[in-house]
Amino acid sequence: MSLFSELDAAGTTVSDSIWFRYRMRWKRRRLIRRALARRHELSRVSVDEARIEAARFPCYVTLRNEHARLPNFLAHYRALGVDHFLIVDNGSDDGSAEYLEKQPDVSLWSTLASYKNARFGMDWITCLQFRFGSGKWALTVDADELLILPHGRNLPELVQHLDATGRDSFGALMLDLYPEGPVGTGSFDAGNDPLAVLQWFDAPAYRARRHPVFDNLWIQGGVRDRVFFGSEPERAPTLNKTPLVKWSRRYVYVTSTHQMLPRRLNRVFEAGRPTGILLHTKMLPQISAKSEEEIERRQHFENSDLYQDYYNALINHPVFWSEQSVGYRDPDQLMELGLMDAGDWHIK
Repeated sequence: MSLFSELDAAGTTVSDSIWFRYRMRWKRRRLIRRALARRHELSRVSVDEARIEAARFPCYVTLRNEHARLPNFLAHYRALGVDHFLIVDNGSDDGSAEYLEKQPDVSLWSTLASYKNARFGMDWITCLQFRFGSGKWALTVDADELLILPHGRNLPELVQHLDATGRDSFGALMLDLYPEGPVGTGSFDAGNDPLAVLQWFDAPAYRARRHPVFDNLWIQGGVRDRVFFGSEPERAPTLNKTPLVKWSRRYVYVTSTHQMLPRRLNRVFEAGRPTGILLHTKMLPQISAKSEEEIERRQHFENSDLYQDYYNALINHPVFWSEQSVGYRDPDQLMELGLMDAGDWHIK
């Protein structure tokens, strides 16, 4: 049993009245309508609908100024089994869009509209999922997330298991990686491997509770919780995600990929279910410049003022390493620590 299956056992009462289910149904429909109303904000740059339709494992991404990460990001997910990327570029000026436009397995849209007003990009992604995703296993990730599966397996193998066991969603813990030295120092060039720079994570010390509205296991902890939110743990970043879903036009993400509707899709950390890891490579050397930009743009949190100290700290090159830091080795290590679970997905 994984760490989070054990945490889930405590549980929290979740409303399930007829009136509550009615409200959730209308919230889902409202979010879908809201997203479709923003489709005019997306401009086609290089879209290959034939390749999108033929793709078995599409990957949906919204990004801005991620050129340095993109070669490794695309290579990682290609090796995992992704056969087409549907990407929304939100006003990059670092060459990201030009690089992506040259990739034959990328369909690219652009927008200069507000990332925050588009539910942090989820309205744009919902538009694309509504148009192209129905009936397919849709992977939705950020450009600084690298999905790892139990036993080093790939998406075709995972999806075969999920289909065979009647499941249509898959959960993953976001694991923050960081360097041994000061964050935001050194260099990182396009094509480099983030895992050669970010080699540490915090030893398992996570807390979780059942979300009373969306029924997802709400997980917090890790290095950002330890360093930035020790006195206000309720504000710490949410680490549970549901990045892979057998998509339907009736589905919608509510807050990033942390929670979605219908609520049943959020039950992904239960005993017996396989789970994955999203290696979070946010703390590359570019993080200081990105934090300075975010203070100006104010696009990444509902209440940006609350996170002013957070960004200022990142600009000042904090050291995250401590005696509880663990060096990242391989996926099997994460399984041994209970951070990832093969569940009933047995090796044959």
